[in-house]
Amino acid sequence: MERSDSPPPEERKRMDAEAKAKQDAEQAALPYKWTQTIQDVDITVPVDGNLKGRDLVVTMTKTKLKVGVKGKDPIIDGDLPHPILVDESTWTLETTPSGKEISIHLDKVNKMEWWAHVVTGAPKIDTSKITPENSKLGDLDGETRSMVEKMMYDQRQKEMGKPTSDEEKKMELLKKFQEQHPEMDFSNAKMG
Repeated sequence: MERSDSPPPEERKRMDAEAKAKQDAEQAALPYKWTQTIQDVDITVPVDGNLKGRDLVVTMTKTKLKVGVKGKDPIIDGDLPHPILVDESTWTLETTPSGKEISIHLDKVNKMEWWAHVVTGAPKIDTSKITPENSKLGDLDGETRSMVEKMMYDQRQKEMGKPTSDEEKKMELLKKFQEQHPEMDFSNAKMG
């Protein structure tokens, strides 16, 4: 049931589009690009083509990330929104057509949550709008996958003020039960 205070669909679509445009602009303005799967985060930071690995400062701890060129202000410096597995996280300096980029791979401790941003000081993205590529979900075993899908569904439902899948199931069962037992009259119920 639609709550009366929620905007009509076309209005919501327009608001979503505006929010997405604003979010895209904020993300595009960052001095790095980043993508994520439910399990990890990948960041690329463009730098001058004449730089070498030793010219760079990349420091990763469980809860912080600092990336930059020695002697200059860091490009990324802040707290991570969620902890990472430092031993599984890596960085490399790659050559690109336009110069070089620092490629950083962060392995999430919690493989069940989306990050809203790389560092807490950066603009957030709307994690409820993330639709994971099926191939990535396909990498998970059946049980984990259905759990992730259910969590994402529940998160979306919650944000829209709708019942989660568990609540929906209960409501459905109740409805079925009531259909099967009008007036709760068991006198003609067949046993066994």
